[in-house]
Amino acid sequence: MVGVDDGAFSRGDRYAPLAAVALTLPEHVEAVRVSQVRVDGTDGTRRVVSLVRSLGPLEGVRAVLLDGAVVGGFNVLDLDAIARELALPVVAVTRRPPDFPRIRSALSKWFPRSAGARWKILRAHRLFPVPTGDRPIYATAVGCTRADAVHLLARATVRGYWPEPVRLAHLVASAGRRPSRRPTKH
Repeated sequence: MVGVDDGAFSRGDRYAPLAAVALTLPEHVEAVRVSQVRVDGTDGTRRVVSLVRSLGPLEGVRAVLLDGAVVGGFNVLDLDAIARELALPVVAVTRRPPDFPRIRSALSKWFPRSAGARWKILRAHRLFPVPTGDRPIYATAVGCTRADAVHLLARATVRGYWPEPVRLAHLVASAGRRPSRRPTKH
């Protein structure tokens, strides 16, 4: 499986880091690639497709796992386009259900010309709960059934409740981030 996530960034940044990690489950890292995506931009879908393709041949890949349907703030990912371009199932996961009224309000406020288009892409697929040992996570799936997505997520979860490919992608994407405060001397 391939996990994709953005890393830490500040609102003042023009770009956010983006990473893809190909994993043979449960824990064997096959490839890692990094890129960037424009904060609050519209290049996220294209960047994710390009990044996953840069990992090499995709014949053995069973799915792409994403941490949510946005990267770099409000750079909304078109899950249908990603699945179509890569010819792979795409499963986006989140730890808790999003506050959609608040998200819609923010889109209208900050992106008045593109709010409708971003909202439509963001709401194209319904979230469903995925049982885990402790608490459910939430997912949406394109190119596979809900049952297939639940099975993929169970296989991808090594410890706890969060899928390992997405966890590693986040760590890689955040690795180059400079601390916001100076370290204290000991």
